[in-house]
Amino acid sequence: MELHMHSHRWVARQPDWAAAAVAGFGAGGILMVLELAWTAFIAQGDPWLATRMVAAMVLGWDALQTTGYSLAVVVAALVVHYVLGIAFGVLLAAVIAPFQLDSSTPMALLTGAVFGVVLYAFNFYGMAGAFPWFAELRGWPTLIGHIIFGLSSAYIYRRMENP
Repeated sequence: MELHMHSHRWVARQPDWAAAAVAGFGAGGILMVLELAWTAFIAQGDPWLATRMVAAMVLGWDALQTTGYSLAVVVAALVVHYVLGIAFGVLLAAVIAPFQLDSSTPMALLTGAVFGVVLYAFNFYGMAGAFPWFAELRGWPTLIGHIIFGLSSAYIYRRMENP
């Protein structure tokens, strides 16, 4: 029996960009459903709050002032959410591929989880300077959601990538 050790040093290896985009899109959808479910069923809050906050990134403060359901706000939030999901999925693949972090499912999942933590810090501490309303969403539920985003994106990417 032969033991194979995977080296996780950098190699000139391009990610599968299409798989990365699909992984980010899918993981973004998973995160969005989790956010809505958490707010509506567990936190007993306004399920459209996060939607208005995301839409406000492009629509401005007016989106934060709406109440309840608004088609324009939902469409803007969906576009922003999925564009960012795809971008972050591509970024994760750009880290995974050259360091061969997709050598096993556990390694890819660990990488995705760490990416989720870094993404949470970037979104809710770094970007909160430009979009201060996101500071309100800081906390364990949002952190866990971002870890699940990273796990989902890494898993979907690993399953879909063309070696």
